[in-house]
Amino acid sequence: MITIMLNSFVEQLVAGASGVRRVDRGVTLFHEGDRVEKVFVIDQGLVELIRRQPDGAWIILQRASRGAVLAESSLYSQHYHCDAVAACPSTVFQLPKRAVLERLDEDLQLAREWAAWLAREVRAVRTRCEILSRKTVAERVDGWLLWHENRLPEKGQWKSMALEIGVSPEALYRELAKRGRKR
Repeated sequence: MITIMLNSFVEQLVAGASGVRRVDRGVTLFHEGDRVEKVFVIDQGLVELIRRQPDGAWIILQRASRGAVLAESSLYSQHYHCDAVAACPSTVFQLPKRAVLERLDEDLQLAREWAAWLAREVRAVRTRCEILSRKTVAERVDGWLLWHENRLPEKGQWKSMALEIGVSPEALYRELAKRGRKR
């Protein structure tokens, strides 16, 4: 059952789901290089797209939570360009890639809503880029908080936040501690 849906586009997309998959924290939904055969929509939890760097470090490209389409650009790729890892216990809808593409070809309104969804995702990526361009940890935290309506993630997700804004977890913890003392 759909727990919550953000808009009719996601509801329509999920109507074509081939199944629901439950994944524990740390479980990988797909790996970089895997063939794209499914599209995923997050029902519960949080799934992160992670790209590993040549030096072994990694960066979070997307933090997909309830109602989000995971790795939406993969719909137009043969292979995934990153890993998808559950950051906490999660439930995802699985949609066959071919069926999604066919529905978009057949339903002009759904295709328009998909285009609007992609436009919102482009704006979100630009916001992430703007945050990453900031010089100090404090400036990056300010940008992240502005983007997320001044709400920090749960304490167990702070490390992911640090990776998302391109700082070490320790630097983030120091900045948050400073802010806690000022309040």
